[in-house]
Amino acid sequence: MNPGRPRAVLMSVLLRRGSRVPGENDESDTSKDDTAARERRPRRPAVGWIVTCLAGALVFVALVAPREVAEVTPLALLRIPVEALVGVALLLVLPPRARRVVAIVAGALLGLLTLLHVLEMGFLEVLARPFDPLFDWSQLASVVTLLEGSLGRAGAVGAAVGAVAGAAVLVLLLALSVRHLADLAARRRTAAIRAVAVVSAAWLVCFALGAQVVAPVPVASRSAAAMAVQTAQQVSTSLRDQQIFDEQAAADAFRGTPSTDLLTALRGKDVVLTYVESYGRSAVEDPEFAPTVDAVLDEGTRRLAADGFAARSAFLTSSVTGGGSWLAHATLLSGLRVTNQHTFDKLVTSDRLTLTSAFQRAGWQTVSVMPSSAGPWPEGKFYGFDRSYDSGNLGNRSQVYSGFQTPDQYTLSAFEQTERGKPDRGPIMAEIPLVSSHWPWAEVPRLLPWDAVGDGSVFDRPGAGQSDPEQVVESDPARMRDGYRRSTEYSLSTLISYVETYGDDNLVLVFLGDHQPAPFVTGENAGRDVPITIVARDPAVLDRIAGWGWQDGLRPDAEAPVWPMESFRDRFLTAFGR
Repeated sequence: MNPGRPRAVLMSVLLRRGSRVPGENDESDTSKDDTAARERRPRRPAVGWIVTCLAGALVFVALVAPREVAEVTPLALLRIPVEALVGVALLLVLPPRARRVVAIVAGALLGLLTLLHVLEMGFLEVLARPFDPLFDWSQLASVVTLLEGSLGRAGAVGAAVGAVAGAAVLVLLLALSVRHLADLAARRRTAAIRAVAVVSAAWLVCFALGAQVVAPVPVASRSAAAMAVQTAQQVSTSLRDQQIFDEQAAADAFRGTPSTDLLTALRGKDVVLTYVESYGRSAVEDPEFAPTVDAVLDEGTRRLAADGFAARSAFLTSSVTGGGSWLAHATLLSGLRVTNQHTFDKLVTSDRLTLTSAFQRAGWQTVSVMPSSAGPWPEGKFYGFDRSYDSGNLGNRSQVYSGFQTPDQYTLSAFEQTERGKPDRGPIMAEIPLVSSHWPWAEVPRLLPWDAVGDGSVFDRPGAGQSDPEQVVESDPARMRDGYRRSTEYSLSTLISYVETYGDDNLVLVFLGDHQPAPFVTGENAGRDVPITIVARDPAVLDRIAGWGWQDGLRPDAEAPVWPMESFRDRFLTAFGR
């Protein structure tokens, strides 16, 4: 047997299988194997880095976003979130399975906290108060109702569905993002530990120095943690406020007052209670509004005095600001501070005596005139109204000025024709919200001769009003403020003209603002005070409130008394009752 043949056969087999014969070309074959292995190793695709960057950006913004809309600028995002540092340190010490679960749960909670943060920003911007996580969810339905005016029913519902879907997607994305970043940190454990140590030292330095890139936003961020603590505190505060409300509601000093002792000093008078929407203290004191608004009030004082009318004015502190008119109305009429829908719902299912139900018990015909409302109003029974008028039966035929744009002059004219103008009627007590000064202050009608108002269609004619597209006004803060000023002047001028035209010895007019306009009109820290005025020709009426210390005239100045709005019911019933 040829001794070289087995070796030749073995070489042939090994070469066909791509094997290497020991001792032959070792260095060359090793280099080829390493190259092949590198070629077979999966490369990290660019999309992976993009996903990581997007996940990091989403989590970062959720952690460092400022509390208020005005603070949201690119420089305000230059912050170091302490929650991220603590979170990474915690996740690195957990075993893999626990780390993944904790990361997903933490991301979902961060998503929910971010949604609360967004709502908080919106409430602070519009209503100048934080979002109540217990009782404010029903307020969101008002947003849908508001959107119907510009988007229609289908558009408003679509926007609401889109918002809910977007919220769910945000929570899911944040959960997945935190999980992705946690896995990345675990794979690069050493680098992650070093980064946390260095950035933690930087956070401590910035915190000690109070460093800020943009005031008042600190570089050493604790926004997410502060939001969580604030939410817990708000829940506690809301529960305590509800307990106080229940205790106060149970103690009604006028519940057992006989009807013969109610409002005896106003017998035979027509009492008209009017809310001038968004007529706040800023209207008579802010340098941007006061010069012309005050001029309307001062001129009105002189004109009404010439007709024998006198007035007394002061301020009330509303329970709301920027919106929520019905909560302010409930506060004034019930003598209880109503700040949210939950409290309102409890109130209107109770037997609380309201100003309007007191007039009804004392023999007045009680009427509500609500030009911006539509459909049934079950709360009217609680308030004690005999009749209610709304957009469906008030008769306004204007196509331009309807709903929240209904001219105040039309509202008062319709009330006069349908109620006060009736022959052989008894005394009337009416509650009338005047909505021309309501947001968005785009449609501002002109004051017309009262005998020309008719069915309201006259307001659609050229020259009958100043009309700007709503979108144009809303996009320009200066035009919003100018529209607020002009519409407030219009509402007040209309009231003064109404008293001049239809006032008599038996008219008692009470007019007030329901709340301040939104902070983007008034600026920050404008407060919640609203002016209130009582007008009468009969001097005996104002004599009954001489002890209140209210100021003469239609315009209260900075020294005028300030009462809580919820105190008005008891003071009014006491002053004019037996």
